[in-house]
Amino acid sequence: MHYSFGGWRPIQGGWLFSSARVRNLMPKQFSDPEAIAEDIIRDVGTNLVVGLPLGLGKANHVVNALYARAAADRSIKLTLFSALTLEKPRPSGLLERRFIGPVIDRLFGGYPDLTYANALHAGELPPNIQVIEFFFLAGKWLHVPFAQQHYISANYTHAASYLLTRGLNVVTQLVAKRVVDGVTRYSLSCNTDTTLDLLRARAEGRTSFKVFAQVNSELPFMPGAGDLPADEFSAVLDSPETDFPLFAPPAEPVSDTKYAIGLHAAGLVRDGGSLQIGIGQIGDALARALILRHRNNAQFHHIMKRLMPGSEPLAVPETGSFEKGLYGISEMLTEAFLYLIDAGILKREVDGVVLHGAFFLGPKSFYRALREMTAEQIARIQMMPVSFTNELYGDEETKRRARVDARFVNNAMMATLMGAVISDGLENGQVVSGVGGQYNFVAQAFALQGARSILTIEATRHGRLKTHSNIRWSYGHETIPRHLRDVIVTEYGVADIRGKSDADVIAAMLQIADSRIQPELVLQAKDAGKLPKNFEIPLAHRENFPERIAQALRPARDAGLLPSFPFGSDFTEVEQRLIPALQLLREAQRTPLLLPGLLWQGMTQPPDASKRECLARLGLDRPTTFAERAYRALVNAALARSRAG
Repeated sequence: MHYSFGGWRPIQGGWLFSSARVRNLMPKQFSDPEAIAEDIIRDVGTNLVVGLPLGLGKANHVVNALYARAAADRSIKLTLFSALTLEKPRPSGLLERRFIGPVIDRLFGGYPDLTYANALHAGELPPNIQVIEFFFLAGKWLHVPFAQQHYISANYTHAASYLLTRGLNVVTQLVAKRVVDGVTRYSLSCNTDTTLDLLRARAEGRTSFKVFAQVNSELPFMPGAGDLPADEFSAVLDSPETDFPLFAPPAEPVSDTKYAIGLHAAGLVRDGGSLQIGIGQIGDALARALILRHRNNAQFHHIMKRLMPGSEPLAVPETGSFEKGLYGISEMLTEAFLYLIDAGILKREVDGVVLHGAFFLGPKSFYRALREMTAEQIARIQMMPVSFTNELYGDEETKRRARVDARFVNNAMMATLMGAVISDGLENGQVVSGVGGQYNFVAQAFALQGARSILTIEATRHGRLKTHSNIRWSYGHETIPRHLRDVIVTEYGVADIRGKSDADVIAAMLQIADSRIQPELVLQAKDAGKLPKNFEIPLAHRENFPERIAQALRPARDAGLLPSFPFGSDFTEVEQRLIPALQLLREAQRTPLLLPGLLWQGMTQPPDASKRECLARLGLDRPTTFAERAYRALVNAALARSRAG
């Protein structure tokens, strides 16, 4: 069957709006960022409302040149509307600087900083320049007043309409370029998300703006809706001098907690269904667990039996191998999806496609894999507008047929005992990240027959002096209200709370809470009259401690079934050995009484060859100051303890 998706129709070599007319005009070509900035101002005027794609797709040199012009000429009013501004890590402290400094140089050395981000951090944004974002890099803009004050709370799918309301007149975008038989085409590649929705509005005569592109040689040319003719663009910056390595965050190690969450979530995915995964280590853990379930089902069941409290049975329909396979429908395309394709799990086709996405971001290996795919392989992955991936309206009947038994898996920060979820901000109003597409997918889960929203939460987090529960009695902010409660997963299990009474929801949530906090939560619920006075948590769920999770997963860890880096790493082998030791030291700083013991152990036990190699990586092999000698001892001890653990 051949589908048309919400006003899009396929053509040979790409997709077009059904209302678009074919032209043969070439955009103006520039090799100098300042020249294209001058052209934009000359063409559009001095009141610029500029849309920047989320994340990877920003045309950094064009944006920086526009910023420089506006900073130098206060008669120019520049509004930048964006999301997920990517920045290189900013290490602090001796150990962090010595560890991450070389990694930054290796992975981000050639990535051009965005001038507006540096100005925001310094509090030096000129009065004629405004920066508005609807999604932050997690935690990056906490306590930055300008960023917090100009944040717009929005569903991902509503961002384009907000841009149009503000008078959008310029879109700048990083693109891939291809010339075949003398005909130039440009791919929106990593960010079809809002740009395609804006282009559709322009094609329908609902708005007027101009698109300016910057070519990047590392961007994979993605076929599908974002494969555009050259005449969609007014001007293009294309020069070796402005080419740059893509922002490529390295994969982070997957902890026992995150693997436990991923394994529990993997037991909820139905063969023949549809899958969406959020960003981060839990997404990687889920993908690895699905691959284990498919390729080594007996081992998957063995791990799950060790992980489940008491003798709870597994849900048989959701724990077998994937004979029919899954179809991927996700706003974010991550490297984990490629491994699911390679494993033969993502194979259920919808019009010849196994995966629809709206934007992507990942490590260098991910971009390379996309670039090196054959035409047949890449054709099975289609980048679409976010209105397609995140919503049902627009050819709804087709989408419903495709998205059978959907599982939408997304991360959250906290949840309340009555099922409300906190994912984007704090109760004092400070924004941590943003709503993004989470609410979209929760809504889809309720609108689609057989679909479920699975929100994953780590049961606890480390505070400065104590451990805090991420399952709360109440909280002064929420992202997903409790009337949309569905499935919540922690490392301790699954709470299926859709359609349940408040008392039943509270009981289920208590079963996946950390046992160190359970008594306090039970008391709060009883005091509020939401639990019977004689309620008790079942005995099997009173052993929810991190040690139980670590013990349950240790055989699989030792056997290499659950590696710290399930899909490879840009960190060297020495760096991979250092990471858990440095994490242990970070946790020890929150418990100062542990530091003297580590210091003594490190000073009295000489390092072996492996530890000396790690110490040399941090420049601590020949300490010359008292501080360096202390750090050497601490790292030496942390390496010993992390290896033993």
